Amino acid sequence: MRPEFRSVPVDVESFRFDAWATSTVPESGSSAPVVLLHGFPQSKASWVPVLEVLESENVPAVAFDQRGYSEGARPADVADYTIEKLVADVLGVCDEFGFDRVHLVGHDWGALVAWNVAARRPDRVASLVALSVPHPAAFGWAIEHDPEQREHSAYMQFFREDPNAAALMTADGGAAVRVGFGDVVPPAFVAEHLRVLLQDGAMDAALNWYRAMDGMDDVPPVDVPTTFVWGTEDMAICRAGVDRCRDFVTGDYTLHELPRASHWIPEEHPETVLDAIRKHRSIEGGHRS
Repeated sequence: MRPEFRSVPVDVESFRFDAWATSTVPESGSSAPVVLLHGFPQSKASWVPVLEVLESENVPAVAFDQRGYSEGARPADVADYTIEKLVADVLGVCDEFGFDRVHLVGHDWGALVAWNVAARRPDRVASLVALSVPHPAAFGWAIEHDPEQREHSAYMQFFREDPNAAALMTADGGAAVRVGFGDVVPPAFVAEHLRVLLQDGAMDAALNWYRAMDGMDDVPPVDVPTTFVWGTEDMAICRAGVDRCRDFVTGDYTLHELPRASHWIPEEHPETVLDAIRKHRSIEGGHRS
């Protein structure tokens, strides 16, 4: 996969993140740029369908391989993967690009990070588009109180506790990852995700996100304009947390359910993601004028 975007190394603290950026440079007074955060077991390549359209529409946008996925940002210790550090990475990348405020988009683990950024640093977030995973407090409540969600989240305990988890996920060229994507994610995207995750230490680093995961109840409500997109056939996220998400958004909120859609929304339904981004950028433009 060789997308026609700028490949930009981004240095934050002692790390170097691998990023793709559209060619449009933000102008003073223009709408905030878009920053896209991928999930597990994916990479920045999951955003190619979205980036291609944003490029054609002259929208400044960046997607980067997050901590553990970028070869130059792959510390070994579990303690290096706390949500505070993941949030700091996002803000650091924004600083390096000169982005004061952004339209933030996150999927899966990227959504959990995006919810935290929007909740804790609303001054840096013009809007939020969260895909698949609801507000962390709603998700944590569902894991604790909803038997269906607890069953669907059992894999997280395996990732957290089994010392062989990374080896099992990378065995046979990442066969388990391929099974998880099914026939929804095109082979070229799967190949790029696996190119990243089969690098030395990458899968173990990606699983450190789960091992470092702490309680979700302390994440504040989100007050920025928010769109939450969820597929009704999501294999990991059940309805209980989705229905509770609204309780943790005090700003403008839209729930967009995608009938028969899977967990892999960035690759399967990029136009829905783009519509949400366009809506938020339009609202921002209206407020500026």
